Amino acid sequence: MNHFEPDENFALRLDKEDPLAGFRDRFHIPDDDDTIYMDGNSLGLLSKDSEESLARVMKEWKNQAIKGWLEAKPAWFHLAETLGAMAAQLVGAEANEVVCTGTTTVNLHALVSTFYRLKGSRTKILADELNFPSDIYALKGQIKLKGLPVEDQLVLVPSQDGRILDEEKIVELMTDDITIALLPSVLYRSGQLLDIPFLTRKAHERGILIGFDCSHSVGAVPHKFDEWEVDFAFWCSYKYMNGGPGSTAFLYVNKKHFHQEPLLAGWFGYVKEKQFDMVLDFQHAHSAGGWQISSPAVLSTAAVEGALKILLEAGIERIREKSIRLTEYLIFLKDHLLPADKYGLIIGTPREPERRGGHVALEGDENIWRIHQALKAKGVVPDFRPPNTIRIAPIALYNTYHDVWQTVLRLKDIIDNKEYEKFSEDRAAIT
Repeated sequence: MNHFEPDENFALRLDKEDPLAGFRDRFHIPDDDDTIYMDGNSLGLLSKDSEESLARVMKEWKNQAIKGWLEAKPAWFHLAETLGAMAAQLVGAEANEVVCTGTTTVNLHALVSTFYRLKGSRTKILADELNFPSDIYALKGQIKLKGLPVEDQLVLVPSQDGRILDEEKIVELMTDDITIALLPSVLYRSGQLLDIPFLTRKAHERGILIGFDCSHSVGAVPHKFDEWEVDFAFWCSYKYMNGGPGSTAFLYVNKKHFHQEPLLAGWFGYVKEKQFDMVLDFQHAHSAGGWQISSPAVLSTAAVEGALKILLEAGIERIREKSIRLTEYLIFLKDHLLPADKYGLIIGTPREPERRGGHVALEGDENIWRIHQALKAKGVVPDFRPPNTIRIAPIALYNTYHDVWQTVLRLKDIIDNKEYEKFSEDRAAIT
C-alpha cells in the first residue's frame, strides 16, 4: 500500500522521484501547458518518436515509391512481422506469434472464424454482457454465419452490479456446450482487470479454447500469453500503445495453433517467400502472419513503430508500476477530497491493484455528464461512458502526479461552485 498525502507539494515530490519522468518530453501535449490530458485509454498522445517514424515512411514513399516494399528500412513487405516481433515483448510471446495487421474487430473475425468450430454438442460461444459492443456484434455475426440462432448460441456472463465480472461465475458458465470463450482483458467501462491465467486454465480444463480482447491492457499491463497458454488475442494500438487514431491493430496466435487454416484468408497470410508466386491454392504462413488478410496499411502503421520503441525503452514492468501508483494516488485523492457522502462520486474500479487496468471510473448521479463537460472546459480531458461514468486515465509515459492532483482539485472546484449547471444535459456524438 502506497502512503500518500493530499497536498500539492507531495505531488511535486513524487514527480521529482519518478524514474519515467523524462518520457513526458518525448510527447506532444495538446493545446497548451494548462491542458491535462487524461484520455490516453481512448487515444494515446503523439510521441516525437512516432512523428519521426511516420515522417521517415513518408519520405521513403516520396523518394523510393514502389521500391519501399523491399528497400525501406524496415521494408514495408515485412513491416507487419517486424512490428509484431517488437510487440511480442510486451505480451510474453515469441516473435512469430504476434503480427501488426488489420483493425481490432477485423482481427476478431479472422481469429474467431478459425477457432469457432462446432464439435458435437459444443456449439456455443461464451462472452460477457459488459464487453465492448463491437465484440458482441462480431460474435453474433459469426454465429449467424454458422446458420445458428444467436439467442441460443451466445452465452453472456452476467454482472451483478453492472460494473465488474465475477471470475468464478465465468467458470460456472464454461459448460459442456461451450466450444470457445472470448473475454476482455480489462473491462472498458469499470477498468476491472480479469485474471487471464486463471480463466485460461479453467477453460482448458473443460476443453474450451479461449481468447482475449486486450485493447484496454496492452501498453499498460504486462502479459505472459505463452506462459499462460492463451489460445489467441487481439488489440488495438491507439490507446495505451500511442500508435495514432485508427492505427493498425495486432493479433496473437499461440504457436500450437499455427497448423490451423485461417478461414478469412487473404494473400498477405500466404507463405511469405511464395506470396508472389500468385497460385490459387492458399498456403498460409505457419505464424501469426498467416492470419493477415490484406496488404498492410503502411502509413497507418508507420507511427506504431516509433510508439513501440518508446514502450520498449521504458519497459512494460516499469510502466505498470507507475500506472498502478498513479491510479492509486487518484483514488486516494478522490476519497480524501471528494468523499462520496458529500460529492456523490464513487469509484467504480476495483481498488486492488492486481484487479485494475490503467484507468479509474468515477460514477455519479444525474449531473455526471454535465460535470464531465465542465471538466473539459476547465482544461481536463477525460472521457464519458454511459450511463454514469467519467473515465480518468493517467498514463505512465506522459502524465504526472501533479496532473492527477490538479484533476481532482479542478473536479472539486466544479462541484463546490456548481460550475456544471451551465452545461447542457444533451450528450455529444462522441463522448
